Amino acid sequence: MRSTLITLALLLNATWLFSQDDVFSNKTNVALEKVIRDFPNRFHNIRGDMIGQHAQKVEYKSTISVPGASYCSIWKYNVANNEVYDWNCTTFNSPNFMQARAKFKEIYDQIENTIIRIDGQKPFIINAQYLTPTEMHNMNSISFELLPAVNEMKNLKIDLTLEKESNIWKVRLSVYEGERKLNAMTAAN
Repeated sequence: MRSTLITLALLLNATWLFSQDDVFSNKTNVALEKVIRDFPNRFHNIRGDMIGQHAQKVEYKSTISVPGASYCSIWKYNVANNEVYDWNCTTFNSPNFMQARAKFKEIYDQIENTIIRIDGQKPFIINAQYLTPTEMHNMNSISFELLPAVNEMKNLKIDLTLEKESNIWKVRLSVYEGERKLNAMTAAN
């Protein structure tokens, strides 16, 4: 009888724990998961209207946004007959470095150790080591890793940056395809 009660208590606890999914998620990592799920599709399903077109790059409105973000877009770069895509979201703007740093840490905490599930693949975890931003640097960045990164997800990169532009500190979240983003932006400018 006692073992039955213990088993029942454990089952009830497990059921309650798994039903509390919202406790373990937040709106930032929910939005990020939607973006990552569409990465293999080159963000086709979350690409909105075209905002602007330049020589070798096109900007689209993103249909997915991080809560509180001031601007989210998708860039398509045409480099050497290849298209490279970049999703980016400005999540916070402030002339006050300490406020921006606090928001940077908050977003890091929301993303760190997020579990992403994509149909047909094993789940993976988003992971990075936190580095405290300093006002001495106009750009502070954390690059997240996917563990384990397999298939096309090996090329996926996630960056969280705190950058000073015209005396305004901006916190940005980016999802893009590997080192090619840097090469694409350089070639497209």
